[in-house]
Amino acid sequence: MVELRHFRTSDCRQLAAWIDGPLELWNWSGHHFSWPLDEDQLAEYAAESSTPVRQSWMAFDPTTDHVVGHVSLRIEAANASGRLGRVLVAPEARGKGYGAAMLTKALDAGFGELGLEQVELGVWDDNAHAIRLYEGLGFACDRVLRDVVQFAGKSWSAMQMILPRSAWAVDAGSA
Repeated sequence: MVELRHFRTSDCRQLAAWIDGPLELWNWSGHHFSWPLDEDQLAEYAAESSTPVRQSWMAFDPTTDHVVGHVSLRIEAANASGRLGRVLVAPEARGKGYGAAMLTKALDAGFGELGLEQVELGVWDDNAHAIRLYEGLGFACDRVLRDVVQFAGKSWSAMQMILPRSAWAVDAGSA
């Protein structure tokens, strides 16, 4: 359903177009970027995205070549773990299964070619749709960090989730 290709500077404009405002930017990246999101911020991110520390991809539908999403995996080689993040499905592609397919490919890369033993992620605890998606892929809640930050007049809590290689090996391909 999807294939991944490495994120590159030429993707910056398209990725920025998917983010409508400061709240959506916050949901996507936390404090790592500032509004308005511009190509300079994303170009710096693209440069980091092809290093041993981070792999970032654009997902595309191979039947149409239409880009449908973005995902990133920060790698901590010392403990063979990764942190999944910056997951975003193009607005016109939402609700069509692309998110699960994209994450499956990213996790296959993490546990396969990158040799990770576990993948973690953080998700705002009010993002029920994303939490269901992650649970469907085998992630389990490790802990909830309550009221970790104030943004847009709201207190935000972050659920930390984990997926060990052994759970992915059992569940791989079932998503």
